[in-house]
Amino acid sequence: MQLEFTHHQSAHCENGVASNLLKNKGIEISEPMVFGLGSGLFFVYLPFIKVNHAPAISYRPLPGLIFNRVAKRLGIKVKRIKFYDKAKAQSVLEQNLQDDIPSGLQVGVYHLTYFPDEYKFHFNAHNLVVYGKIDQEFLVSDPVMEEVTRLTEKDLERVRFAKGAFAPKGQIYYPVYIPEQIDWERAIKKAIKKTCNDMLAPVPIVGVRGMRMVAKSILKWPQKQGVRKANHYLAQMVRMQEEIGTGGGGFRFIYAAFLQEASVVLNNPQLRELALEMTHIGDLWRDFAVEAARVYKKRSNQEDVYQLLSNLVLDLANLEEQFFKKLKKAV
Repeated sequence: MQLEFTHHQSAHCENGVASNLLKNKGIEISEPMVFGLGSGLFFVYLPFIKVNHAPAISYRPLPGLIFNRVAKRLGIKVKRIKFYDKAKAQSVLEQNLQDDIPSGLQVGVYHLTYFPDEYKFHFNAHNLVVYGKIDQEFLVSDPVMEEVTRLTEKDLERVRFAKGAFAPKGQIYYPVYIPEQIDWERAIKKAIKKTCNDMLAPVPIVGVRGMRMVAKSILKWPQKQGVRKANHYLAQMVRMQEEIGTGGGGFRFIYAAFLQEASVVLNNPQLRELALEMTHIGDLWRDFAVEAARVYKKRSNQEDVYQLLSNLVLDLANLEEQFFKKLKKAV
């Protein structure tokens, strides 16, 4: 039982699953367009929540929101189901395959047998597509992998019902309605305004203000927590930025690609110029990650390294504030 489905590799799992499922339904939509329409660029600092024993920092909205926003803005209806009964979850997936419906699943990463060991960690908001079953093995299109792969019934059940934060609870989702006409211009403008409003939000922990709060916290960590724990916090920040869902720099490169596509659809050359500016900001996020890695790996020869890192984040916050004000005016 193998459905007609084409696997396309992507930089981020939720973008890739959304793009692949919609392409399967006849909508040609790229990963950057999914990310942009889903207002996927975000920043939030949650010092009162610990992830891997460090303050939570996220460069994206909650899992599922990107696809939900894309669907809403394009007039698409998506069905989502969570389960408490593992047998029921299995039955619904099997029935979808019988009904020729490739299905998106939210899963935990740690027990994915095809993931390299260095990428296995306790993170329950990964996404993939199941598009068939052969000899008791499910056919899996994981968009962050170069090729399709397989999971046994037992292994798939294990990752679908992983425990911990953002427990997937067997979640399955798939499009159930595609409109005949899509107003791409309206959808793009609405999505861009949402991203601008999020990044410029008057909330201390969100957007550029959240970035400034992180910059101030970096200076306090060594005195309050000790150097060892401060360096662990930095390592977790870089991990969230560069390894978990591509994060800071990677997301900005994807958003720049979205703005390039949007400039064509809206016939707005200013968006092309802003795309170049966003690419530069993405480069600076990568520079920050390199400097932070030198610190927690004890390879930095810089004096006042925490002041240096704090200044880098403050500079990024200032650049992004200017950027999103210009972007908001451009649309």
